[in-house]
Amino acid sequence: MSIDRDVDHDTVPPANKGLLAIAAVLLALPMIALAWVSSYSRKDPELWGFPFFIWYQFLWVFLCSAATYTAYRLVLKARPHRPMPGHPGHDSREENGR
Repeated sequence: MSIDRDVDHDTVPPANKGLLAIAAVLLALPMIALAWVSSYSRKDPELWGFPFFIWYQFLWVFLCSAATYTAYRLVLKARPHRPMPGHPGHDSREENGR
């Protein structure tokens, strides 16, 4: 069964491309920040005895989680909702053509 046949493209609003672009930037930031090793490959400043190299990467664990969650919420807001078959709110009679 084709997905195109199940979705009425005339009634589904288009995705908000601006919000999707912001989500993409949020997902790219941690990759760029951690791939650019020369920006944080130093000992100073230390934090509680940990060199910058260590605590900077550990900080990105939390920043990456926040960026991923924010991107997820933006994508949910940017894309129109399409009810899934078998979930509440989906009319099975429409699927069977009745």
